[in-house]
Amino acid sequence: MEHQKIYLIIVTYNAMKWAEKCFSSLRKSSVPVHTMVVDNGSYDGTQEFIKTHFPEVEFIQSAENLGFGKANNLGIEKAYKNGADFFYLMNQDAWIFEDSIQYLLEVYENYPKKEEIGILSPMHLDGTEEKLDVFLDKYISQNFENRMISDLYLKITKPFYEISFVNAAHWFLPKATIEKVGGFNPYFFHYGEDNEYVNRLRFHGKKILLCPESKVVHDGKQALNKVNYQQFKDLSLETKILDPTYKNGLQKELKSLQLSRVKNLLTGNFKFAKELKSKYDKIKSESSNLQEIKNKAAQAGPTFLNL
Repeated sequence: MEHQKIYLIIVTYNAMKWAEKCFSSLRKSSVPVHTMVVDNGSYDGTQEFIKTHFPEVEFIQSAENLGFGKANNLGIEKAYKNGADFFYLMNQDAWIFEDSIQYLLEVYENYPKKEEIGILSPMHLDGTEEKLDVFLDKYISQNFENRMISDLYLKITKPFYEISFVNAAHWFLPKATIEKVGGFNPYFFHYGEDNEYVNRLRFHGKKILLCPESKVVHDGKQALNKVNYQQFKDLSLETKILDPTYKNGLQKELKSLQLSRVKNLLTGNFKFAKELKSKYDKIKSESSNLQEIKNKAAQAGPTFLNL
């Protein structure tokens, strides 16, 4: 694996709280990485700090806040054109250990059907480095059929476990994933883009492998309801509609919203009925755009990327 080129891409927005720990950890990696930062318009000195203390980092300054997905796409595009073999997408509030990437590469090398691999994920620890990130606890528990909980308890873990979802705080993507699934959907600004990406990943027959030997840190808020939907739009319904595996999803969800609204009107729940009408009107007004995006998302290739 000596000749594999790994690009580690970090989107920053006021990252000073974590910058020292984040970028220092990358220097200690046993596997060399090319680090690329896409800054979304920080105003806390993040840009100057990185350029001064970590001059090896390739820096892209966005003129505006593009959001998580679009900014990552910029980094992916540049890394691909620079000959990247692997793309490691990492949050700014995160860091790795010396052997984190090495263990991921070992799983990739020993996996018999590499064309099936969509994402390799390490084990996310929280900021204390003493517990699993609460979200990883959730993802593992939702995949109890793989018996990982049992294996963790008995300390007999396997090299990898297939899992249905893991958030994009630490994603290790082979080049083939980018070429088959593409980049993030620009419809999403912040939150939901990783869910939508995983839907496309599954549609194209690829898997997410969670690798117990590889440990990393995600210093995120340890609360399952951390998303403030007053600040960020709840696009879970749009995500469902855009899923290429969900046939006639747009029509089905519009019909469901209508039926639910009528039911709530009949039972006197006028406030919720009003919310359902608002959601229906929004989806209806975006129908053509959503269908166009869904058709594009179903295409195999570097979708949503300019390669």
